[in-house]
Amino acid sequence: MSTAGEGSAPLADPDPTVQLFAAHRGAVVGAAYRVLGSLADAEDVAQETWLRWAAARPLDVADPRAYLVRIGTRLALNRVRQLSRQREEYVGPWLPEPVDDLSQVGAEAAAELADSVSYAMLVLLAALTPPERAAFVLHEVFGVPYAEVAVTLDRSEASVRQLVHRARTHLRDRAPRHPVDRRTHAAVTDRFLQATRDGSIGSLVELLAPDVVLVSDGGGQRQAALRPLLGRDKVLRFAVGVLAKPDAAALEVHGCVVNGEPAIGLYQRRPDGSTVLDSVTVLVLDSGLVTTVLLVRNPDKLAGLQPRRA
Repeated sequence: MSTAGEGSAPLADPDPTVQLFAAHRGAVVGAAYRVLGSLADAEDVAQETWLRWAAARPLDVADPRAYLVRIGTRLALNRVRQLSRQREEYVGPWLPEPVDDLSQVGAEAAAELADSVSYAMLVLLAALTPPERAAFVLHEVFGVPYAEVAVTLDRSEASVRQLVHRARTHLRDRAPRHPVDRRTHAAVTDRFLQATRDGSIGSLVELLAPDVVLVSDGGGQRQAALRPLLGRDKVLRFAVGVLAKPDAAALEVHGCVVNGEPAIGLYQRRPDGSTVLDSVTVLVLDSGLVTTVLLVRNPDKLAGLQPRRA
């Protein structure tokens, strides 16, 4: 039996095993993506989930979506353990891999699912322990009952309830205290983009909170700060340094959309006039000011990204 792409199953296949997996593959990728922060790794998890599903052929399962999400989440946890050494040796801060199409992670049809896969939320999830992340994703995002989460994670139900409680607490404590609506977020992102495009330091000062933090992920392949930069002065010096580089004239700044939210794409202009994505920046706001600047430059995380320009 064949599958399309990286383990995806064609809906035209009459085999109900294939059809059921195809219908819920996005949810599997989405759950794994939230746990791993990497679409490439989540796709690998979906492939392994498909192989297990196809071998077992459990067509009598009452809730195939929950069943598949549980398998995918458990496999994602295994992948986290496999990747732990790579994360420890990673050069500089590690940020999740952005996506340009929420349908890739099964969140296009539900606002609550889309919010749970926003880039800012992914960064918050990455700060949790892997078991906290898995328990939160299964119960809070996909609605899997505590008892089934406990079976999936091989823990007691009481332990799972505690994991979810800790996850909620950490997320609440680290999230903006006064978040803004989508329209304000888009407006501030556009002002930040214009200030960057114009090289207007004064305009940037007006947008940045005094204790703003810049986290840049170059993965050891592109220039980036090896530690988070704390404070408006340091962040501005970083921005000035980027704008003052000799190749800055060949850079184009455009608004774009990643993980369903407004972002800023920096594009390198080639001699033939085409452009290649150099970096993606997502802003986190609190009370209307930018409190965190998330800058992804690692080319491995941008290779498959073609964000829609806003």
